[in-house]
Formats: sequence, C-alpha cells, structure tokens
Amino acid sequence: MIRLGLCCFLLLFAGAVSAHKPSDSYLTVEIEGRAIQGQWDIALRDLEYAIGLDDSGDGQITWGELKAHHDGIAAYALARLTIAGDGRPCDLRAGEQLVERHTDGAYTVLRFRASCPGAPDTLEVGYRLFFDLDPSHRGLLRLVRQGQTQTAVFGPEQPRLEFDSAAASPWRAFADFAREGVWHIWVGYDHILFLLSLLLPSVVSRRGRSWLAVASFRPALIEVLKVVTAFTAAHSITLSLAALGFVNLPSRWVESAIAASVLLAALNNLYPLVTSRLWLCAFGFGLVHGLGFASVLGDLGLPKDSLITALVAFNLGVEAGQAAIVGLFLPPAFWLRDSWFYQRLTLGYGSALIAAVALFWLIDRSLALGWLA
Repeated sequence: MIRLGLCCFLLLFAGAVSAHKPSDSYLTVEIEGRAIQGQWDIALRDLEYAIGLDDSGDGQITWGELKAHHDGIAAYALARLTIAGDGRPCDLRAGEQLVERHTDGAYTVLRFRASCPGAPDTLEVGYRLFFDLDPSHRGLLRLVRQGQTQTAVFGPEQPRLEFDSAAASPWRAFADFAREGVWHIWVGYDHILFLLSLLLPSVVSRRGRSWLAVASFRPALIEVLKVVTAFTAAHSITLSLAALGFVNLPSRWVESAIAASVLLAALNNLYPLVTSRLWLCAFGFGLVHGLGFASVLGDLGLPKDSLITALVAFNLGVEAGQAAIVGLFLPPAFWLRDSWFYQRLTLGYGSALIAAVALFWLIDRSLALGWLA
C-alpha cells in the first residue's frame, strides 16, 4: 500500500493539462522630482477574463472593442494600484492607451500620472491586479528614479512594497527574481513533464524488450546528474541569450517546440529508440526550454545592469526548483524500481499519459486553437 501511494505521488505531476506562460503584467514607474509617470502593460486575455472585451463574441478583440472599453480598463486597473509618497497617497490619473505585442500575445498599454504632495523620498506601491481571480498572477515592476533602476515582483503574498531612494538594495530584487524562478519552474508543467520523462528510465535499464531495475543507487544517481546538468546548462544558455536580446523567436514556435519535446521524450519511454546518453536529448531540448523561461525577463525591458542581476537570480531560482523536483522524485523511484507499480504503472502508463497531454498541447499551440486560453 505504501508503494502504491508513492507511485501515485509520482503520477501527480502528469495530471496538469493547462500549461502556458503564467499571467504577468509589466509596470514601469518613473520618478522625476514631484512628477511620477507610469506605464502598465496588461495582457488582453487577462482583461477579457476579468471584465470582458470581446463584445461580438467571435473570439477576437478588435481595436474598436478595446477602444470602447478604455475607460473601463483604466478604472479597473487603477482601482487595484496605489502609490504613496512618504506615507501620503498620490492621486492616479489615466492617460492614453495603446496596444503592444509581447512574446505571449497582445497587451494594452495604459499610461498614467501620479500627483503626490511633494517629491517623495520613500515610495510605497500597492498592487492587487487579478489576485482575486488568479493567485498565480505576478506584477513585474521597474522603478526608475534619477537614472537608477530598481526591480521587484508583486504577488498575493507580497502585494505592497516600499522603496527608499537612500537605501536601494539590489539584494531584494535578487531575492524577488530568485523566488520567481522557483515559482516558474513549479508552475511550468511542460518543463516538469519533460524532465520527468527523461528521469523515469534513470532507475531501470533496457534489456531487449524489458526494463530491469538497476542494481544500486549510484548508477541511477549518476544518470540523473547527467540529465539534470545537461538540461540546466542548455536552458541557462538560451535563457541568457534570449533575455539579453541575442535570440528572439515567436512564442508560438517556442511553446510548440516545448510541447513536441515532451511528447518525444515520453514516447521514447514507450518505444525506446534512445536508451543511452539521454543527457544529449536533455541538452538539445533544453535549449528550447530556455527560450520559454526567457519571455518573463525579456518583456520587462530592464537595463543591462539590472537585467544581469535579474537573470542570474531567476536562473538560480529555476535550478533550485528543479533540484527540489529531482529530490522528490529520485528516492521513491529508486525504491519502487523493481515493482510492477513503477515499471508498468509509473513508467509505462505514466509516460503514455504524459504523451497524451503533450500531444494536446502541441495541437493547441501549433494551430493556435486557444483551447487553453
């Protein structure tokens, strides 16, 4: 019974079908003396879910429909944003609205001004957008004051932040983006399922048409370390290149390729063609997965000095989250390796389930069907 429970625990990861870029918005606040100007990029798909924009119901949001909702968008968004200078609230007024395309789709660009009683030394920003509808939503802030940039990430557990011009600490931004790296790997079900598909055969070896349990923990651990190291190195490379602007591919291509990588890795467990050097597969497909992580940082538009800090922190967070997944997987997998529950149920039926989910993602993403929108 204990083994069955552990086997079911291993299969829990395969249950999530909805895998796409988590909901984010991009908030920029610039301070020059008493003047505070802001720009807020908010995904149209999130606004459609929250307040409704598609009046015709045809699945497309036109410029006319968006323009008709400008006042409603501004009222909805600014009611969920507060700015205070030195403890005194600032008055927010909406400006023009534009449309901009990010890596994951169209965003409305809401510009606004904040009128404060004086030139603030301490600025407090409160953020509550979409938290009541989507606890996974994050607000990525870029605060510019006298040419200096500070970054932060808002979430339900951190909806209010204070910025002191005399004590701008890079460590807070580092901790914020490291935490977001952990969060993005844990909600990135496609990345998790790809990694698990490569890890499932690590505690067994292929002999003819059968899987045989490895004799000791050491070869299983070595195989896991090879796969994880290769995957880490590969997605770190493309994450860095894409976030720094050297590589820029359409999100639809990247997300489709990620789904294809999950499908191929799972099918290889069912119909083994590659039974050794799986770390090469992890490296090759890891290059694609890194592009999927990069959109979060690239869309924020950070200056190079802040981007490097955010990039390192985010990448370390991703690796920490990945290490936690491996730590949860390997001990029970090794213990179950010679059982029917592992070889047939987890490795066999589990890989089939992963392949089915990945095929669903691939069709939805490559054809832009919007099943998971």
